[in-house]
Amino acid sequence: MAAANVRDVAALAGVSVGTVSNVLNQSKPVAPETAKRVHEAIDKLGFVRNDAARQLRVGQSRTVGIMVLDVSNPFFTDIARSVEDTLTQFNRSLILGNSGDLASRELAYLDLFEEQRVSGLLITPVGNVLSRLERLRDRGSPVVLVDRHDNARSFSSVSVDDQRGGYLAAAHLADTGRTNIAFVGGTSQLQQVAQRSGGAQDALRERGVAPLRVLELDSMRAEAGRIGAEQLLALPASSRPDAVFAANDLIALGVLRALTHAGVRVPDDIAIIGYDDIYFAANAAIPISSIRQPAWEMGRTATELLMAEIEAPGRGEYQHVVFQPELIVRDSTVRSAD
Repeated sequence: MAAANVRDVAALAGVSVGTVSNVLNQSKPVAPETAKRVHEAIDKLGFVRNDAARQLRVGQSRTVGIMVLDVSNPFFTDIARSVEDTLTQFNRSLILGNSGDLASRELAYLDLFEEQRVSGLLITPVGNVLSRLERLRDRGSPVVLVDRHDNARSFSSVSVDDQRGGYLAAAHLADTGRTNIAFVGGTSQLQQVAQRSGGAQDALRERGVAPLRVLELDSMRAEAGRIGAEQLLALPASSRPDAVFAANDLIALGVLRALTHAGVRVPDDIAIIGYDDIYFAANAAIPISSIRQPAWEMGRTATELLMAEIEAPGRGEYQHVVFQPELIVRDSTVRSAD
């Protein structure tokens, strides 16, 4: 049996195709009794609108795309949830893409978003994709960068001052007496990682503390933290760091697990501070100090910036919102004797 179409709904309800369209799209007022007949016809026929066809006709969908670095990181999950909640106010839906820190996957999702003709895109870029984003925008889909600022200022962006966040983390460790601090993070090609370690170096330089020992890893997940901690533990005891600044809380959790498994006392022997302040940091076996990023506010602000560009295309005014990070001190950096 062929699927019912909008003409079938109109015939059964005794209205025009245009009236059915107005009911479905809520584009023009329809008398309550008429709308009721349309909905009853839809239910009776089992009609499902062909949104893909509608998108082809109008040239754009009512769907927004978001691409995050790692959906397993609660920080990005919180941003995506905030975006989704905010989009409901604009009668829009969300398609989530997870690049997994892979440039190849990022490009594949950009192809998908372009094919779906998303009305806009929120993205934390992995590779150098600005030219692709410009093409997407030129085809009618505005782009806002999330957790990343645009040095060229050619896109609106929402970010956190990661240089300041790194400074706060290292300053806290140095001010509590740590003198041999290691930074365990992902690749420095990630803007966030480079800025966090750079800010930490600034804090140590100001305090006359030995430069940060940087340990680059190929991941920003807990397993990478475990591997990094094992590399530090393999050093002679006399040269091991007395503190670790992890590039994010997932890495910090991996470091904590490896250190405690090896019998290292945290924070007495080695202090740990993370970044993001995800739920699991506060609820670890030893609560982890962290640099808090306002994930929910970032997602809401980015969505509002994107919707402003969708609703007023071509205005050429890009906004750059930078939130300030906050130091959250917990047991992982404060010695029991303190």
